[in-house]
Amino acid sequence: MSRQYFGTDGVRGRVGEAPMTVDFALALASAAARVLAPRGGSVLIGKDTRLSGYMFEAALEAGFVAAGVDVKLIGPLPTPGIAYMTRYFGCDFGVVISASHNLYEDNGIKFFDGNGGKLSDELEHVIESEIGNGTVTRGSRELGRAVRVDKQRTEYQRFCASTLAAGASLEGLKIVLDCANGAAYKVGPRLFADLGAELIPVGCSPNGRNINDGCGSTAPQLLQLTVPGVRADVGIALDGDGDRLVMIDHLGRIIDGDQLIYIIARARKEAGELTGPVVGTLMSNLGLEVALHDCGIEFRRARVGDRYVLALLKETGGNIGGETSGHILCLDRTTTGDALVAALQVIGVMRQTGRSLAELAAGMARFPQVLLNVRVAQRFDPGTVPAVSAAVAKVEQSLGREGRVVLRPSGTEPVIRVMVEGRDEAVTRSCAEEIAAAVSAAAA
Repeated sequence: MSRQYFGTDGVRGRVGEAPMTVDFALALASAAARVLAPRGGSVLIGKDTRLSGYMFEAALEAGFVAAGVDVKLIGPLPTPGIAYMTRYFGCDFGVVISASHNLYEDNGIKFFDGNGGKLSDELEHVIESEIGNGTVTRGSRELGRAVRVDKQRTEYQRFCASTLAAGASLEGLKIVLDCANGAAYKVGPRLFADLGAELIPVGCSPNGRNINDGCGSTAPQLLQLTVPGVRADVGIALDGDGDRLVMIDHLGRIIDGDQLIYIIARARKEAGELTGPVVGTLMSNLGLEVALHDCGIEFRRARVGDRYVLALLKETGGNIGGETSGHILCLDRTTTGDALVAALQVIGVMRQTGRSLAELAAGMARFPQVLLNVRVAQRFDPGTVPAVSAAVAKVEQSLGREGRVVLRPSGTEPVIRVMVEGRDEAVTRSCAEEIAAAVSAAAA
């Protein structure tokens, strides 16, 4: 279903340019209120640390109150924290003001339903159809009320801690935590310190403009130097809104989302707690699929985007899944991707087994992955071109079960993405270049 404003994770864009303007936020709030709480109700609004968050918070608050919806303002809190607190407060829906891993010039608005789940594509389409009907201002007796509930953010910290095994402690563990100068800058350090860890915080001094700037899960280089430099046991890198996780082992090596999913899923399997298949995406490394297969765990692939991973998990009865980027879903613990909860699951495995993060990740060998972007004059479906299909078939036959090809048009720019995986990096690159040449020739 085509949507004009909503992407795979809410509405997002450059601040000051459509749709990320105050007037649009006001209209969006009014439309969402009419769809999600037509007879009044309540909404929780949270945000990350971007300077523009104050502006959009005020616009959304005005739109909801004018439409007769009570507003609870909780301030900076990770996106999954808003999902949890929406359920905790019994709100009809929740709103997060964040552009996730983007820099501060961007911002976004995303919604959760009353159960802390993301809205369906169909419901987002209905909200979009209401935007053109303008804003609503009810009479004084029907207006909503707005209150601040930021002092109750500690409830989310308590929830995160509860996802560890009963009585578990992080005493004796040295952790470097990078919060990307984002939404977790308060709750993250308090969580790990209160659990007994020796904590070294970085990226915990937001100024409104430094979110995701040379720090966090999208830029973990400083963390890679810091962890071995201070002889820490592990490093934890979040993104700006706290739903992506990358970890660093004691040697300074990046442990990405695929490897973390493997660690969690294997531990759940050994504990008899894994249900259904593990779900990744079309871009999940083939090494994850092979490693899980060796453990007797079924693996399924969804479209790129954690909302589609979540949908396939629900469809198949699975409880563990996620993306290479670090969106990790532990549905036996929470309803959405949560970096703090996922990090605690991994650290819990470290404590239970007595093994380092490096040892736990060693069970999954990453396959070399080559991604080439072929620029075209106009996007097209490469699978409909015989010459391209022949090149893909040739490569797939040569790689056999030891490799994989993904060919897809970009959804945001005139580019065809060619991704090839295989055990040998040189062979993999050669195969990717062969397919890219066929795509380029077809586009000429």
